[in-house]
Amino acid sequence: MTSPISRRGALRGAGVLGVFALLAACGGGGGPGGALSGTAVGGTDLNPRPRDQVRDGGDLRWPLDGIPNNFNYLQVDGTLKETADVIDALLPKLFPAAADGGFRMNTDYLSSAQVTSTNPQVVTYTIHPQAIWSNGTPITWRDFEANWRAQNGKDPAYQSSGTTGYENITTVVRGVDDKQALVTFGARFGEWQALFDPLYPASAIGTPKSFNTAWATTLPVTAGPFRLDSVDQTAKTITVSRDPRWWGTPAKLDRIIYRDLDRAALPDALANNEIDFYDTGADVDLLRRAQATAGISVRDAPGQYYEQVTLNGSPGTILAEPVLRRAVCQGIDRDAVAQRMIGQFPNAATTGNHIYRKGSKQYQDHGGELTFDPAAAERTLDQLGWTRPSPGATRAKDGKPLNLRLIYYTAGSNADLMRTLQNQLGRIGVAVIPQAYPSQEWVTNNTTGNFDLNIFSWGNTTTPLTSSVGIYGSPLPGNVRQNYGRISSPEIDALFAQAVAELDDAKRVDLGNRIDQLLWANQHDIPLYARPGTYAVRSTLANFGAPGFADVDYINAGFAL
Repeated sequence: MTSPISRRGALRGAGVLGVFALLAACGGGGGPGGALSGTAVGGTDLNPRPRDQVRDGGDLRWPLDGIPNNFNYLQVDGTLKETADVIDALLPKLFPAAADGGFRMNTDYLSSAQVTSTNPQVVTYTIHPQAIWSNGTPITWRDFEANWRAQNGKDPAYQSSGTTGYENITTVVRGVDDKQALVTFGARFGEWQALFDPLYPASAIGTPKSFNTAWATTLPVTAGPFRLDSVDQTAKTITVSRDPRWWGTPAKLDRIIYRDLDRAALPDALANNEIDFYDTGADVDLLRRAQATAGISVRDAPGQYYEQVTLNGSPGTILAEPVLRRAVCQGIDRDAVAQRMIGQFPNAATTGNHIYRKGSKQYQDHGGELTFDPAAAERTLDQLGWTRPSPGATRAKDGKPLNLRLIYYTAGSNADLMRTLQNQLGRIGVAVIPQAYPSQEWVTNNTTGNFDLNIFSWGNTTTPLTSSVGIYGSPLPGNVRQNYGRISSPEIDALFAQAVAELDDAKRVDLGNRIDQLLWANQHDIPLYARPGTYAVRSTLANFGAPGFADVDYINAGFAL
């Protein structure tokens, strides 16, 4: 449930992952022993109801995998799924994702947005005349300007998780009035709809200090159908309520209460009426428990996330040598991993593209660029001097064992995935040393590169190239963006620069797939499998459930009459 933003949300691991299950059936249904209700028309399964059949009021109780470390999604510590889950109801989303994987302009925030010149490229945003921040100040072109300055990479004090697109912009100026922003690009940018989404207020991100820290524990200003009531770090809850200042169609729900819950506690919490839904991920037990719970529907649609293993190629690390990275990757049997982790889900399979999501028209499987070949891996390791002192032993070189530290978040089936990789790599003489961390410690080790291997998932977006540059492009001075493994190449950087500037859709897709082939070749990370978009949902919930590629409809979601 993420937005089409200019960087990808990261999930903390396999406990919230699974197969990209495309199931043939219709929405609704469920209950004890019920089957998966399947992907409805448009790629969603939401129990759709007209507004007059949805009750006014009620609380939606929403489980999270952790309280966000920073509510500024644009800041390097805040770019996580749980951050997006909270802010999507509270901040401007200019181009929400649609069910078909595309996007639509949000007319609650914009009256129009279009390219008004191609040489140079100029995008003119006309802001809804009634759009205001929660402190009563209007949303104006100044907010666009502040978001650009914070993310264009010119001031490294802004710890932005992505600069793509913003670094192309030369000016953001006032248009016919304060409600119009004229954005001029020095270099063309094809996926311009990814920019300024979410939009943050200039008053609270205008300086590096406010950008980095003002949102660490709260949301000082909002502008959405809901507003922040409280963040309770002791109870591990976040409460938002319907905002009376909201100028658009009012939300049906009174409140959304987010609660940090362990994955193992989700089925009992749902059965005990403490939460209203959960994402089953790759956990078969979570799926079966939901199917056996009275009053619960299992709703399914294509998922937005895929599980992967990131390798740390930072200078001085053991995996900095590309040949060694390739040998390690050749020791991983992706088909066996997918079967082990998600084999009981329909259509369980690997995914073979870093850029485009499986099931999209742009998708090409390039997994054959890096096939499972343990014999070749062992020959390479021998040639590199990493030899076994005895049959079955861990390889060593100059007295140093070939130990790789694998970090993961302590939730769900992450330990199962770790053990699967540990067993596979052990067969070629590579010892995997597991290091499990709770939420915030995992984030810190991830962003600082304190690992050799790291398992978590990436979310795909409606602007796949824009959201990928920060992950696969070269880190900036003092800012790795989202390239946590610090692996990049000038050739990949050049292709990204060419692709994001391409206004022709077909040519841009071709460039994206060329980039993906290079990513397989340099072993940045290993895509494993796509997650299921399967949710256990209280049967009375309407216009909510498995959103597929779309964003959540916070306006019309509620409880059926």
